[in-house]
Amino acid sequence: MTIRLLRTLVAISDAKTFSAAADVVHVTHAAVSQQMQTLEADLGVALFDRSTRTPELTPVAHQIVAKARKLIADYDNLVPSVLGDGGLSGVIRLGTLRTTLTGLTPRAMAILKARFPEIGLRIRPGLTSTLLADIERGNLDAAIITKPHLMPVGMQFRELAKETMHLITAIEETDDDPLTLLQERPFIRFDRTAVLGTLIDNWILSKRLRVNETMELDSPEAIASMVYSNLGVSIVPSLTVQPHDAVPVKRLALGDDAPTRTLGLVHAKNQIKTKAIDAIFDALLQVITAERSGPAISTL
Repeated sequence: MTIRLLRTLVAISDAKTFSAAADVVHVTHAAVSQQMQTLEADLGVALFDRSTRTPELTPVAHQIVAKARKLIADYDNLVPSVLGDGGLSGVIRLGTLRTTLTGLTPRAMAILKARFPEIGLRIRPGLTSTLLADIERGNLDAAIITKPHLMPVGMQFRELAKETMHLITAIEETDDDPLTLLQERPFIRFDRTAVLGTLIDNWILSKRLRVNETMELDSPEAIASMVYSNLGVSIVPSLTVQPHDAVPVKRLALGDDAPTRTLGLVHAKNQIKTKAIDAIFDALLQVITAERSGPAISTL
């Protein structure tokens, strides 16, 4: 018998069906069934009445569920009960989008380290989907992501900023019509597997534009460098926090219906390093607030 099997049993009790429980514990229906067969063998009791169309918990199973809830709560509280500082002196594994690596993330982490020098930092860049998967696997404590259409179960998303997309071109470009430029100039696409890339693609489709794609990159710095060298145009977010050494490019508004991404900090709802996560969020907000109150910068 393991905590994992007990979690699945409790999920079935709460969700009422094996299929719904499978979504909660992030496994297949077949895996849930196999886990329950294993748990019944371990305990030596029947947990389900399988004579009904939908298996129902037996009376003894209801009693086991009640005990399991307490065992799971005690297990989950094992580390927090001894980690009294909420992770302020441990190592924080933070995932971050590449679009924040040269602006928001380093400035916020500098504030964090100044306040809590005992915190160790491990930074891992990646796309939103990869970072979310790493949090689910326990490989990351938190991540700065673009809010996806659907947030995985068990995740808490804390909004930081909304960033509107704009078109970027070389400084020497004379045409100021973004729709014309998208159709007549080579298009440098942001990685379409990223949430950001999907937002951009959907907007282009909504406008029924035909673009001449020449590159697909996942690095904002690389995209800006290509545009700066007059190799094409691109659509990128208007970063809330600008890099210190941003490449100079021309920026054109896409209109009132321009795509917008929501940037935020995400972590598991049962995250035990609560104080450290709060400190990271506060540092990120401080940088964003300071940037908004400063002079506007017209580069990527």
